[in-house]
Amino acid sequence: MVSRMPAIVVEGLSKRYGDLFAIDNVSFSVAEGSFFGCFGPNGAGKSTLLKVLTGQMPPSSGTAEVLGLDPTREAMEVKRRIGIVPEVESPPSYLTASEFLRFAGTLREVRSLDGRIDHWLGFFDLKGSEGTLCRDLSKGMRQKLMLSAAFLHEPRLLFLDEPFINLDPIFQRKLRDHLLELREDGRTVFMCSHILDMAQRIVQDMIIMDHGKVVLRDKVSNALVGGEDLETLFLRLVGGGNGLAP
Repeated sequence: MVSRMPAIVVEGLSKRYGDLFAIDNVSFSVAEGSFFGCFGPNGAGKSTLLKVLTGQMPPSSGTAEVLGLDPTREAMEVKRRIGIVPEVESPPSYLTASEFLRFAGTLREVRSLDGRIDHWLGFFDLKGSEGTLCRDLSKGMRQKLMLSAAFLHEPRLLFLDEPFINLDPIFQRKLRDHLLELREDGRTVFMCSHILDMAQRIVQDMIIMDHGKVVLRDKVSNALVGGEDLETLFLRLVGGGNGLAP
């Protein structure tokens, strides 16, 4: 049996804002080729963790490696190698949909860029809107565009923060099926999501966070016993009062 090297290694990671710890001494690793879920209520530290791992902000203490690189000291190289879908970021309002994808592909030196752009415009049913300014696209269309930009260069590692948000059920299903294909292809995915029934179908390993700390680190198949689903486990660990809304 061939052992897989970790795609992500986090040791004692903390991010502090004054007296508040958004991330508090978090440690875990993500095996290459696995689909990893990060779950927690609002304010648990999920998005902050993702920003640290993708080189958008430095930690206060601890270490992180992404594809063998330090995301703080080697942020540009990390960003070049990964795909990112942030929770709140939107494509630049002054670019058209196709201009944004061309910009993203040029930065990452994507080969056969015209064909790649055409493929993802078709996949997400954006043909006919490629000349529309991003500011004039609906929230769902902007989300599809952000996903297209993340998939464009076929990265080994994807960071997805609420990837299903603003998508209708048809494209939630289509995205889920594509993510399963990536999993079968040996790609690594790190996903934060509040849509737990969807996540349960695709995630293999996970952490659940609360108040900046990891309260569970396990394989999904090990954690869900006795017929318990992911939502029930989540509520049991972090309490129903925190809410599940994005």
